[in-house]
Parts: sequence; C-alpha cells; structure tokens
Amino acid sequence: MSDVISIAVAKLSEKLGTGFDGTARFDIEGEGSVYVDGAGVRASDEEADVVISADADTFRSIIEGDLDPTSAFMSGRLKIDGDMGQAMKLGSALA
Repeated sequence: MSDVISIAVAKLSEKLGTGFDGTARFDIEGEGSVYVDGAGVRASDEEADVVISADADTFRSIIEGDLDPTSAFMSGRLKIDGDMGQAMKLGSALA
C-alpha cells in the first residue's frame, strides 16, 4: 500500500469514523483506492455507490482541509461517478 493511501485511510477514518451509511470509493490517480462504508475506511477497490476520482495532490488538499471538495468538483479537479447524494454527504463530512 502506498504512503498516500495509508495517509488517506488514517485521515478519512478520523473524519468519518464508522458513521457513513453508504458505500464510496476514492480513486487516487497513480496510488490506488480507498473504500468507505458503515464498517469504516480501508484500502480497497470494491464496487461502490459513488466513485470519486482525483490526483494525489488534489486529494491530499481536500483531506487536509486546504481545498473545499465542492470547489474541487466545480473546477474539474475532482470527478464523481454514481450517486451524487452520497458524494454530497461525503463532501459535507470532509469540509
């Protein structure tokens, strides 16, 4: 597992815990995937209700609170495929 994925799992676990009631996958270009569901956060490329894709720098800026997820999406730095409602829940939790 890459350092970026390890850091992402730790940061997302802090922010989300086990309180997410859907399934989501963050695809980080060139690094791998992070999966989120009611059981928590882990490195995995399982099928999910929503898939959020970004490069490593964009993703890092979002989880560190330096970049608003909505702004990243509106500027094209973050791509969303699937359930937009689940993506909005994640965005609120990460903001």
